[in-house]
Amino acid sequence: MKNYIQTGDTLTVTAPAALASGDVVHVGQLVGIAATDAESGADVSILTRGVFELPKAAALAISAGDLVYWATAAGEVTKTNTDEALGVAVSTELAAATTVRVKIG
Repeated sequence: MKNYIQTGDTLTVTAPAALASGDVVHVGQLVGIAATDAESGADVSILTRGVFELPKAAALAISAGDLVYWATAAGEVTKTNTDEALGVAVSTELAAATTVRVKIG
């Protein structure tokens, strides 16, 4: 097909801030996980599909299937829809847990 570009599972974007591999990256409505470290303003590859284990807000219970969001300032997964859309939890975690598995994309 002559208009096919790529699968879109990995995209190159301009890093909005200094990033470490594994960081959540938001560029407008595009969300991904940094594949490598990058300085602010540099090109960085982000994975836009997959399941990732990410830090979650303290004392927050999350059930598999919950819509989850990313609180950039705190650097954690929340269930507050005023934060940036992230994906869907694929693990159930009690409030004492420090991480949650999230399917993005």
